[in-house]
Amino acid sequence: MIRNVLESIDGVDIYPIISLTIFFTLFTAALVYAFRANKDSMQALSELPLKDSDEGN
Repeated sequence: MIRNVLESIDGVDIYPIISLTIFFTLFTAALVYAFRANKDSMQALSELPLKDSDEGN
């Protein structure tokens, strides 16, 4: 039944291509951000959940 519904939509074959392109673009951007990020700021961000909230006061 789902196949019949999808076959009746014009241009439905472009949706998987668009989805893959968006996924690949976002994944690549996340990798580039992770490798180019400042290591000191990443260390501070990684310790953030473990710090007490009143430590900075």
